[in-house]
Amino acid sequence: MAETKAQFAGWTCEPFTAGGFTHDVYRKGSGPGVVLIPEMPGIHPGVLELGNHLVANGFTVVMPSLFGTPGAPAVSAGSLMALASGCVTKEFAAFALNKKRPVTDYLRALARDLNEQTPGPGVGVIGMCFTGGFALAAAVDDAVLAPVLSQPSLPIALTLAARRDPGMSELELTEVKRRVDEDGLCALGLRFSEDAMAPRERFTTLKNRLGDAFEVIEINSAPGNPDGINRFAHSVLTDQVVDRPDHPTYQARVRVVEFLRARLSTPTA
Repeated sequence: MAETKAQFAGWTCEPFTAGGFTHDVYRKGSGPGVVLIPEMPGIHPGVLELGNHLVANGFTVVMPSLFGTPGAPAVSAGSLMALASGCVTKEFAAFALNKKRPVTDYLRALARDLNEQTPGPGVGVIGMCFTGGFALAAAVDDAVLAPVLSQPSLPIALTLAARRDPGMSELELTEVKRRVDEDGLCALGLRFSEDAMAPRERFTTLKNRLGDAFEVIEINSAPGNPDGINRFAHSVLTDQVVDRPDHPTYQARVRVVEFLRARLSTPTA
């Protein structure tokens, strides 16, 4: 318990209820708001480090604890239980195609609440892995101005149709497209080139629908790549980050911060 408290030094934690769900939400920082949605198996040390990185770059960060045990390691017996539970929970609809996922109503409400409490014209939302597509689905709400999809993995890519599925319903994607056309909404997507869990076909679908408004960062993880990245690499913004300015994962983090700053800055008179 003491170790967990030390990990979360400076973070506050309060429950937040919306859309029929209640989850603890961790908060830290000041400045424009960013909803950081944890990847599986929860707010593990890599996710927490990313949250602290965003806080250090001038953002107010909130992290909803949607699954798992906050502070627990990314790989453990508990992580397997969190994954198994997430795959069968109706809140996430892990296998469903053309599906509005119930958790997105909760995340939109959380984004609105954060927007009301922070400066700037709107908030950013970062989703990763299991939650990657939730970030773009949250952008149905006008409060979300900077969705970031890192290795979006739902629906689980067991078939070609699942690999092509954008991770949200057609109604949601149509509304996001409307916001692109009418409001200038932009999104950022990240993946490793050989990551089968976040298939290239999903990015192709989103690129075809959103055009230049969907910026894609694809990091080479093919065998023999010049950066020595393992072909099974998955977590672009957390566990696979190399703290070296010339490394593509470091540069991807830099670009995420630039994207958030540009989209969430208050226009000058």
